[in-house]
Amino acid sequence: MTSATYQQRRGELQTYFDRTAAEAWAKLTSTAPVSKIRATVRAGRNEMRDTLLGWLPQDLHGARVLDAGCGTGALAVEAARRGAEVVAIDIAQTLVDLARERTPRDLGRGSIDFRVGDMLDPALGQFDHVVAMDSLIHYRPFDLLRMIQGLTARSHGSVVFTFAPQTPVFAMLHAVGRLFPRSNRAPAIEPIGEGKVGWLVSQAIPEWTPGRTRRISAGFYKSQALELTRT
Repeated sequence: MTSATYQQRRGELQTYFDRTAAEAWAKLTSTAPVSKIRATVRAGRNEMRDTLLGWLPQDLHGARVLDAGCGTGALAVEAARRGAEVVAIDIAQTLVDLARERTPRDLGRGSIDFRVGDMLDPALGQFDHVVAMDSLIHYRPFDLLRMIQGLTARSHGSVVFTFAPQTPVFAMLHAVGRLFPRSNRAPAIEPIGEGKVGWLVSQAIPEWTPGRTRRISAGFYKSQALELTRT
């Protein structure tokens, strides 16, 4: 069962990506010129996506992959090109529509099933791998843990996700970000220490073990990836 804070934040994010920042997000995730600040975010996101894809098998033929919080679909496309049957889900209809529009017709052996909804929906079924890139960073630790529990329950193999690392530099950038008009920024990011993430995982889902991790810092983009595998 999800909490009231999870549902509230989910609603805020849906409004942000569907209405408030739909045009800006479409531009950020394209190759169109953007401001220097947004260019660092774009570069950081590209590097993070490459990192998470690098932690998945090169050959995904026959594998079922969940892209939890697929955004405009770039990661889903690359996974499908490796042969995966991808279920790509996001809460924002606008982003999913854009993802469908951008997806090439020829994905080789793979396929993508785009959906609008909750990444924790049990009806999505089971997967060989689950990826959640920058889709958990807006949730409080309690809700973050519940989401990780829900995603690991869906996976036979690995879960790779990102969280917002709690560092002095991140805190400063986060404070600066609050100076921008509310219409230009997403609901607050919730930083959490790397050690706390590991401790929460060990206490709540001891059958899963933290593996590879990587922090990417590119201007205003700060995010840390973590791989979980079954013990």
